[in-house]
Amino acid sequence: MASLSRSSSLISCPASNTDETHPWNSKENTYSFLQGRGAFGKPNEASERKGLFSDRILDLLKVDRIEPGRIICSLIVNPLVNNPYGTLHGGAVAAVAKLVAMACALTVVDEDKDLYLGELNMSYHSASAVNVELEVDGCILKRGRNVTTAAVEFRVKGTKKVAYTARATFFTTPVSKL
Repeated sequence: MASLSRSSSLISCPASNTDETHPWNSKENTYSFLQGRGAFGKPNEASERKGLFSDRILDLLKVDRIEPGRIICSLIVNPLVNNPYGTLHGGAVAAVAKLVAMACALTVVDEDKDLYLGELNMSYHSASAVNVELEVDGCILKRGRNVTTAAVEFRVKGTKKVAYTARATFFTTPVSKL
């Protein structure tokens, strides 16, 4: 069991869990692993442009229906947002969930209030391969004066199999009139 320590790390592993002879227990192997995945490479100019990731996420979505408290979108899994296993990256799923949940909240929250994400809870039920079309269904679960909660469900179009689910909690504050 991990114990808390006063070092820079909050969790320290007991010495019995480390194997000095294991090949991954060296800085060189770890460095090579990260370098092989482009961690130390120079990014190209396009990747340094502000909003690149947001643009990629927005390009994935096609809005099918908008109504107060509900938004339905289509998403086709694109190789640009895949993980090394060839399936939709979990971070991309979370980004889409946040975007759709916030859009749902904006359909019911007063225009004079700003929204702030307080919590995003994700569940990954099954992976989605390249070119799979997902239906992204977002709806408002609860709307209060200062807190709004939304749910987002990702289903495979055709089979209606649930791939991912999310729940987001947003806090609202009035815009200051300075």
